[in-house]
Amino acid sequence: MSPVRRCSRTACSQPAVFTLTYVYADSTAVLGPLATYAEPHCYDLCAEHAERLTAPRGWEVVRLPTDGGSPSTDDLEALANAVREAARPAPSGGTEPVGQGVEVGRRGHLRVLRSAQPHRDR
Repeated sequence: MSPVRRCSRTACSQPAVFTLTYVYADSTAVLGPLATYAEPHCYDLCAEHAERLTAPRGWEVVRLPTDGGSPSTDDLEALANAVREAARPAPSGGTEPVGQGVEVGRRGHLRVLRSAQPHRDR
């Protein structure tokens, strides 16, 4: 099997560069960049067939931009900062008690907890 996905149109052996998806609820055909994975209800199209695509009467064709290119330096820096922030340990001394709740209800595997009343020494 070839690692290059081919156009879904019959008798076309050109490499696919776009993915066509139908949104039946909105009567819309969405043509966007080639999806990462082949999906059973999507159609991969070559550039020629994507350009000639028409939709049935009453339907709208939405063509998503395909010139995404590589992410900018700002995008990569923002992503790196977000990863660093997520990796930092949470500040200790939080006000929310951990593991000190009282179960007041249950539905299946979910539990409803109420904060336990603090114990007072007399």
